[in-house]
Amino acid sequence: MFAEPAAAHTSVHPVAVSVYTLSAGRLGAIAAATPALTGVVVGGLALARSTGRIGAGPGRRGAVVALLAGLTGTALGALVAATASGGLGTGNGLGGACVALLAGLTGTALSGRALTRSRRAG
Repeated sequence: MFAEPAAAHTSVHPVAVSVYTLSAGRLGAIAAATPALTGVVVGGLALARSTGRIGAGPGRRGAVVALLAGLTGTALGALVAATASGGLGTGNGLGGACVALLAGLTGTALSGRALTRSRRAG
């Protein structure tokens, strides 16, 4: 009496894509993770430079670049995570968006620390 067609249930769940397929969500996650990871690397270098471990000078320019890259990666990662229509492993970029969010926040924190130290030193 209350039987539903089988096709009604299959359209509700997202279909997992192949491991090698570059879906729009995966491309968005890659685009979000790139500036986020750049922010982590540049922020770490700026922090090391502000403590005097690498080279001379405060490293303020690198800290500003890391701050902008970290904020960009965080914003793009949040956008991809908000628009992902499936869970992890479905090819919608949710895993990469989480990585971009964490890396972007890390890059932002490192750059903030480097900026604080460069203000004290300079």
